[in-house]
Amino acid sequence: MSKPDQVEEFLENYDENVLKLAIELRKLLLTTLPGITEQLDLPARMIAYCYGQKYADLVCVIIPSKKGLKLGFNRGTELSDPKKMLEGEGKLSRYVEIRSADTIKSDALITLVKEALKAYKLRTDEK
Repeated sequence: MSKPDQVEEFLENYDENVLKLAIELRKLLLTTLPGITEQLDLPARMIAYCYGQKYADLVCVIIPSKKGLKLGFNRGTELSDPKKMLEGEGKLSRYVEIRSADTIKSDALITLVKEALKAYKLRTDEK
């Protein structure tokens, strides 16, 4: 597990808007995903949220960049997305472009995060 100051230090490498949105998104994930482990992946330049060390235990990732911020979902192709927020063409993963604090606070994004947790529990039989 990453120390909070390491994650904050990593995020400080990005512009103020990306930093602000990433901190808010991080708070949402840590409160919505009970007992989640936050892991800083420096080589991949992302913050992973998982319940174990295997890829199957990964729920989502925060992906900051110079252009903006994304919230990636492991097995995002399996998530219900009635508001059509998910983007991407990968075989399994999908992401949401985080453009504003309103996106983070939206019921649609919160629902996606909760759906990702349910999907994780189903695939790991952790009920």
